[in-house]
Amino acid sequence: MPGQQPQLEQWANFYVITSAAAATLLGLLFVVITLAAERKRKDTPAIRIYLTPAVIYFSSVLLMSALLTVPNQTRLSAAICICLHGIAGLGYCGSLAIRRGADSASYKEPSDLFPYVVFPSGAYALMVAGGLLLLRSAQIGLDVVAVGMLVLLAIAIRNSWAIATTIVSSQD
Repeated sequence: MPGQQPQLEQWANFYVITSAAAATLLGLLFVVITLAAERKRKDTPAIRIYLTPAVIYFSSVLLMSALLTVPNQTRLSAAICICLHGIAGLGYCGSLAIRRGADSASYKEPSDLFPYVVFPSGAYALMVAGGLLLLRSAQIGLDVVAVGMLVLLAIAIRNSWAIATTIVSSQD
């Protein structure tokens, strides 16, 4: 009966779809990286600064989907996985913000900080909040985690598109 099915198992299709999307888009991003490398661009360090977060964000969605589909996952173990993953993501975003101040080859525009650091930090914060909420209300917690994952996936898609169009439209 669907009402007796554990909450995590009800989300299995969502995690399959998001992990497939993240894995596919991650693969396409590697194609873009290969095409950019073949052009022997002068601004390779700057491209790396923009590409690495997109790879991390796609990988993050993929990892979160994998963690939440582990068989026999309990609410407590799922909450721990979600919170640790979200905290690690917040740490990564924090390191990007710190590196931006110390690295002269970092983001060219201050507005780049929003799609590459600020919005992903919000997505990871949603994941941490969802992990904590999971302990009180499974449905609400998983809803918040799902929103965080989708926001992170959308941000990674947006950033990948910006990278791809920059590479294609720029002249060497």
